[in-house]
Amino acid sequence: MVKKIEKINRALGDKNRLRIIYMLGQKSMCVCEITEILRLSQSTVSGHLRVLKEADLVEDSKDGLWVEYRLCQNDRFIKDILDLISGELNCDPEMEKDRQLAAHVNRETICKK
Repeated sequence: MVKKIEKINRALGDKNRLRIIYMLGQKSMCVCEITEILRLSQSTVSGHLRVLKEADLVEDSKDGLWVEYRLCQNDRFIKDILDLISGELNCDPEMEKDRQLAAHVNRETICKK
């Protein structure tokens, strides 16, 4: 359990990963949607998602052309942590902006650029 907590703490120790967690609390998203909102390179976003996945905070599944990421809900300990973090981030203006952008981002439009 100590190793698990260490991985979680490391994964949550980055502002952009917290932003990703908050957005995924709103809806499942693909890398291109997250990249669009964070204005980071695809490789950087993929790296952040890899760290979050290794800490069992997010999971992914194939959805046609895209890999869709969402928060893990199978582990009660992880779910409680994610709920606590998301609740605390509700008051942050940058997180609120991300949430609004996430509600309207469209992978089909982004990928046609």
